[in-house]
Amino acid sequence: MSYEIYAIRYAQRAARRSDHFIGGDPHDGPMPMDYFAWVVKNDDRAIVVDTGFTADVAKKRGRDHLRCPIESLALLGIDPASVADVVLTHLHYDHVGNFDRFPKANFHLREAELHYACGHYMRHKQLRHSFEVEDVTGIIRMNYAERVVFHEGVVEPWPGIKLHPTGGHSAGLQFVSVATARGTVVLASDVTHFYENMESGRPFTTAFHIGEMLEGFDRLRAAATSPDHIIPGHDPLVMQRYPAASPALEGIVARLDVPPRL
Repeated sequence: MSYEIYAIRYAQRAARRSDHFIGGDPHDGPMPMDYFAWVVKNDDRAIVVDTGFTADVAKKRGRDHLRCPIESLALLGIDPASVADVVLTHLHYDHVGNFDRFPKANFHLREAELHYACGHYMRHKQLRHSFEVEDVTGIIRMNYAERVVFHEGVVEPWPGIKLHPTGGHSAGLQFVSVATARGTVVLASDVTHFYENMESGRPFTTAFHIGEMLEGFDRLRAAATSPDHIIPGHDPLVMQRYPAASPALEGIVARLDVPPRL
């Protein structure tokens, strides 16, 4: 079983290197951040991985909203109304917004993440800052509607697609590994925001457990065919290293199941 994988770039943020590494960076300078939603597809199914945030949330948080990630699924021939399964790597605002745009989908999540987003840690501003309460309560409503599927451990809900639990950035984080023609590609999500977080062993600044963040880097490497098969969650280099899905989609949709071009 083999899949195509696409990254949809839907927003960006002007930021600095010191924003992205615990302890700052001795060579501070501009280091912008991209925001992605991902699609894993073949002739049998199309799985959406994370659902981005809305234009309203972008305005609230000072992000540049380039396009709606859900409407952008049409660029890949996907109708959100036909999507049966959405993987939520975690419940931070930039990964779970727009969940309500999928009228039939089940949402695949770690139970630990929902407990975290609803539990006593949310009394701390530093930790709850990354959540939008309406997104969290919306997923609770989806659970009451029997549309949330909880996973623990490494699982393979669909042939060739595995969900891997880890921690660090958020208490119930998970990443996705996918069988492709070039080997096993890993969608890291926020296990590593940038290539450099993992390559330098310096975790991102939003952290629940630093030790688990560091061990998450090892889990990514163990799951992927090679380091070149690991796709970070927010790095603009993804759009530079991988070809566009078509010439018209340069800078908008990158194809990740083919070798990098750089």
